[in-house]
Amino acid sequence: MAVNSFDVVSRIDLQEVSNAVQQVSKELRTRYDLKNTKSEVDLDQIKFKIILKTPDEFTLRAVREILEQKLIRRGIPVRSLTFGKLQPAAGSSVVQEVEMQQGIPVEKGREIVKLVKGTKRKVQASIQSDQVRISGKKRDDLQAVMAALKEHDFGIHMEFTNYRSS
Repeated sequence: MAVNSFDVVSRIDLQEVSNAVQQVSKELRTRYDLKNTKSEVDLDQIKFKIILKTPDEFTLRAVREILEQKLIRRGIPVRSLTFGKLQPAAGSSVVQEVEMQQGIPVEKGREIVKLVKGTKRKVQASIQSDQVRISGKKRDDLQAVMAALKEHDFGIHMEFTNYRSS
């Protein structure tokens, strides 16, 4: 009896994010309108955060747009970022933290499992830490579940990996 499976994951390539942040920093040093603004973009890989520091809100919006452009060019989905509230900092500057989503949150995992069960296909869905594994006997059922997951908007970035066929 053959069992086929795939995983639904949400991962960000931190090396690509690091490269994008470096490109943004370089552009901040060279772009005419942002050259002497003392704006900074830092990456905290341990906490999965990007920290934007600028002198005012207007400059922050420009830096945020540049960051989004660089991330999109590098294949990082902007949907996997959560922009925090603007926080005032010393010297009338502002700081904004951008959280990067690594893994599927438990409540979103439950929504995925519920949707999979709602398709009425003969597949099993199980939450495994920060991913959801879907398995079944027929490949057609798995492909139908994949299509249903792609159509539904969970508000997070999802990828399908580890497709196994035995």
